[in-house]
Amino acid sequence: MRTITGRTDHVVVVGAGLAGLSATLHLLGANRRVTLVERDPLPGGRAGLTERDGHRFDTGPTVLTMPHLLEEAFAAVGRTMSERLTLHPLHPAYHARFADGTSLDVHTGAQAMEAEIERFAGGREAAGYRRLRQWLQDLYHAQMGRFIESNFDSPFSLLHTDLARLAALGGFGRLQPKIAQFVTDERLQRVFSFQALYAGVPPARALAAYAVIAYMDTIAGVYFPQGGMHAVPTAMAAAAADAGATLLHGQTVTRLERTGERITAVVTDQQRIPCDAVVLTPDLPVAYRLLGKRPRRPLALRHSPSAVVLHAGTNRTWPELAHHTISFGAAWKQTFHELTTTGSLMSDPSLLITRPTATDPSLAPPGKHTHYVLAPCPNTAIGPSPATWKDLGPRYRDRLLRELERRGLTGFEDAIDTEVLVTPADWAAQGHADGTPFSVAHTFPQTGPFRPRNLVSGTANAVLAGCGTTPGVGVPTVLISGRLAAARVTGLSGARHRAPGTPVQPAKGNRS
Repeated sequence: MRTITGRTDHVVVVGAGLAGLSATLHLLGANRRVTLVERDPLPGGRAGLTERDGHRFDTGPTVLTMPHLLEEAFAAVGRTMSERLTLHPLHPAYHARFADGTSLDVHTGAQAMEAEIERFAGGREAAGYRRLRQWLQDLYHAQMGRFIESNFDSPFSLLHTDLARLAALGGFGRLQPKIAQFVTDERLQRVFSFQALYAGVPPARALAAYAVIAYMDTIAGVYFPQGGMHAVPTAMAAAAADAGATLLHGQTVTRLERTGERITAVVTDQQRIPCDAVVLTPDLPVAYRLLGKRPRRPLALRHSPSAVVLHAGTNRTWPELAHHTISFGAAWKQTFHELTTTGSLMSDPSLLITRPTATDPSLAPPGKHTHYVLAPCPNTAIGPSPATWKDLGPRYRDRLLRELERRGLTGFEDAIDTEVLVTPADWAAQGHADGTPFSVAHTFPQTGPFRPRNLVSGTANAVLAGCGTTPGVGVPTVLISGRLAAARVTGLSGARHRAPGTPVQPAKGNRS
């Protein structure tokens, strides 16, 4: 593994999102002095927080999986996650509702899920699920250590016995057909393949290897932190401060000073911070602009679809909603064609509806509820522009509310006391390329060693972290990206692949 050269005593981490916080904790655990700079007044980055009329709205991810990765970050500074966070396992992980009126609880326990599938689709499909579950577990173990939790120096890094194992499992085929080998019910195929949208690729075109996300969602377990998802970066920041990090909030990095190929200082709108190395976690265009670089690639980067999110504080709720409910429309292939090819809004949307107050009522005033409605939409490169969304947003909000009413959430609009609407225009204003918070899509030319690497050519002591670089999009992967960035600085590999829940020990290391 290549590492940055020269002195690395003092590292400045730019961005206090999950990647930056993960990098900070792992750097501290390797005895580096760390200054963490964040433009917002609170930590979190994409995992942000908006408070409105007593409601606490998580503005980023709502699904937490693979909490052992958080345990590793806390353990790096000799702490435990339970000292800072209380996680509630969600049972069911999801509730799936289909256009034909049927519904299915998605359990992570094998026996519970098998019984639910037998009730829903019969014994043959339940037997297929048993085989699918084993395949997902095998796929996870084939990928995690070698391909997801590793720094790549070149495509030749792929040449390993695990590559043959992944190929033998069918990981380089297509996701939807592979899932169909196990379960023939089209509704079940959706449950185990919709996760490809997280990676920015339709299930019919996504590599079967991306079923590893379905493993995380449907087998490893889904959790919710007490206090909401924003409690995660809050806890990580507190642990970093206790371990000696300097946290600077409300400061925007304006430029990097350099001598030759080395960054010598990070300059904010308030001060100059000398450094020996820097970890950059902003969206790739911002990071490259600061570095004065452009990625050297034969093809331009392609970004994932975006999303419209309606945060609604209501005076009632609907008992048929679980913590996470996926409301599938009747259309499927057409939906992905609209999102990734034609650039039009979904004509028959599939929606993620999250009701965090089902698990933590303190996120809303007494007697009130908080709902989060996410509708995937095209990014601004192929769909409506940010300027168009200024007028389109309120109209699309009304369309979503009519759709929710049509799907049985009667009186949803009338129950809203307070709301926040987020569109691609808002994502673009936050600096996210092509108006999407989901960054660079996981197409084959943008996966593994072909994804923008975390070492930047022409700069000797800068490392990238976050969802645009290795290993990719999602809470687990950005936590890993922070650890991988720290390893580029320290030369320590850090925590390696282990099964979820396995205890970890604090990392130790010396300065380079």
